[in-house]
Amino acid sequence: MMWHYATLGCEHFKLNPTHLSLLGVTVIIPICYKVECNMATRLQSTTSGLVLLMDRILVVDDDQESRDLLCEVLEANGYVPHAVADGLAAREVLHGDSEYRIVIADLQMPQESGLELLRKLRQENSKHEVILMSSFMSGAEVKAAKALGVHALLDKPFQLTDLLQTVADLAAQNSIGIST
Repeated sequence: MMWHYATLGCEHFKLNPTHLSLLGVTVIIPICYKVECNMATRLQSTTSGLVLLMDRILVVDDDQESRDLLCEVLEANGYVPHAVADGLAAREVLHGDSEYRIVIADLQMPQESGLELLRKLRQENSKHEVILMSSFMSGAEVKAAKALGVHALLDKPFQLTDLLQTVADLAAQNSIGIST
């Protein structure tokens, strides 16, 4: 049997030549070796075989340039980002699409802040993982965010690598391992 080697996220895998065509791109699906996907992709078993899933991330920030930069960086790292300008718009998107698992939100925004968004999501028993970012967070805001189960608080300006590591950690929490 001829073996292939592939990279998925930051992981390298030894794979057999079973393939899946996804959006016109051939994806090699592992059959014989354990695979753990800890970056932006997961493999899900369905009745028709294995399907490659991309982690969808909602970016919430009132600053257009910040939204654009975050989306560009996330997309370049294998995620599927979507951006909105405030918490109210974010909740509308999240109610209409259950595929978002991670929300990255600015703390200070008009109409509905990141903290208000987090509070309302928790009132709805939402399981979305939330990362809040801000150039200034008061002690009361930090305490409230932690009490509401925020995953991370990032002080602006932050290193994009810190954000990507936080997102990768969250993506890995729900990743799967496959072994046959």
